[in-house]
Amino acid sequence: MTTRTAVVTGASSGIGAATARRLAAAGFRVVLAARREERVEALAAELRGAGHEAVAQVLDVTDRAAVDAFAAGLERCDVLVNNAGGAIGSEPVATADPADWRAMYEVNVVGVLNVTQALLPALIASGDGTVVVLSSTAGHIAYEGGGGYVAAKHGAHAIAATLRLELCGAPVRVIEVAPGMVRTDEFALNRYRGDEDKAAAVYEGVAEPLTADDVADTVEWAVTRPSHVNIDLLVVRPRAQAAQHKVHRES
Repeated sequence: MTTRTAVVTGASSGIGAATARRLAAAGFRVVLAARREERVEALAAELRGAGHEAVAQVLDVTDRAAVDAFAAGLERCDVLVNNAGGAIGSEPVATADPADWRAMYEVNVVGVLNVTQALLPALIASGDGTVVVLSSTAGHIAYEGGGGYVAAKHGAHAIAATLRLELCGAPVRVIEVAPGMVRTDEFALNRYRGDEDKAAAVYEGVAEPLTADDVADTVEWAVTRPSHVNIDLLVVRPRAQAAQHKVHRES
């Protein structure tokens, strides 16, 4: 039996790395795609050391030529996890830098489009493909200071919803996983441009934000359902977060 291949973008850290570990442990051959060579190579080596099949690929999902070359070099693809993304800044719409918005749109929306388009023929050819889009609760409801990220993640949500309609009848599932508050080593720190105090304040008083592995566990569960079962949209939040603006913080 041929080992099924899962491609995970943004696999060098956070949710992407955790998802790669989960899928490798579930028996997939994982292809780790990310920009940071040292990190993605180290993760691939870790997984191979644990007896799993893993290869690393340096890839910028916003570079269409690189994405096409990457796709051409793959023998097969059964699962694609579009995880690469991120937020920049927290300025209001009135004063936000359009360059930040473009950068977020490029990675969160065009990046998903690039990789999905490039790998879709292989996913269809597999006879049982799955596309996962890691969006966010920001892709479903707006909040102050999040305009650019909210707009980008709404775009990611729109790709998943539209693709599902367009692929109806094809042997490919389209799954959207929308996490709420997740504490990783880099997300908030990158958003606040390296300001550790501002990054820490996001989670202050929250007993148990989600971890990267919590989200990875959700992705693994969704992609390992029977082929006829499609998890269209799964919103996952910590118990302390009832809604985007409703978070319990202990004093």
